Amino acid sequence: MTAEEYRSLVEAELEKQFLGCVSLPQAGLAEAMRYSLLAGGKRIRPTLLLEFCRIAGGNVEDALPCACAIEMLHTYSLIHDDLPCMDNDELRRGKPTNHVVYGECTAVLAGDCLQAEAFGTILRSSLPAERRAACAEILAGAVGLDGMCGGQFLDMAWEGRTLTEQELTEINSRKTGALLTAACQMGVAAAGGSEAMLESAGRFGAALGMAFQIRDDVLDVISTAETLGKPIGSDAQECKNTYMALLGLEGCEKTVARLTQYAKDALAGTFEDTAFLSAMADALSTRDK
Repeated sequence: MTAEEYRSLVEAELEKQFLGCVSLPQAGLAEAMRYSLLAGGKRIRPTLLLEFCRIAGGNVEDALPCACAIEMLHTYSLIHDDLPCMDNDELRRGKPTNHVVYGECTAVLAGDCLQAEAFGTILRSSLPAERRAACAEILAGAVGLDGMCGGQFLDMAWEGRTLTEQELTEINSRKTGALLTAACQMGVAAAGGSEAMLESAGRFGAALGMAFQIRDDVLDVISTAETLGKPIGSDAQECKNTYMALLGLEGCEKTVARLTQYAKDALAGTFEDTAFLSAMADALSTRDK
């Protein structure tokens, strides 16, 4: 499949989520969840999951619920990131953020509910029980204390002081990298792939995640709000620790190139068909939004 075919497949499946809630008293919560879930985006994580499932010998259709689940999880994180108590952003993917449209309380609950539904979607899928359990365990690890939530905590706790590159990596390997890594490994787990495949997918995802975050930091400086669909320059205005502040543009570009090559090399010898993932890594390293 092409990247656009994967994206279309995921979009069609996401469109089906929570449609049965329109007659429920809590339909307003489902509406808020769907507002952010269907707001667009690159669908990078579900695409990675489905492609890793394919090259690990699995059935892409069977893995679709897991792909939707990781996008629900990612969407929850965006809703909460945008809240006034976090980044206090009013624009996401070119649209008003969830709390701006539905209010802060509903936005919090929409994020909470998407997180719960992500695990429910995996566990209700038609995959064999052991594969469902493996996918849920990988996702839980990527979100919890040593994953995304832990990274967000460190990001807040270490505000107001200049961080080293290692400290910045401690934050971003969890806050951004953990979920990208989980997407890759969940694809292998959904296919029933080997431990060697899981390890290779993990190294690919970790390197891709770091390159992705560094490119994000670059785009916050050199891009426009119209292109990104969200405010730019906020990192510098709020004196946030970023790779751009630490390494400069040239240093960031060199590091992204090195990490991208490492990611591609991590697949060699374990997976036979890596052309799609290698091309995707290259495209993400030079993306403009």
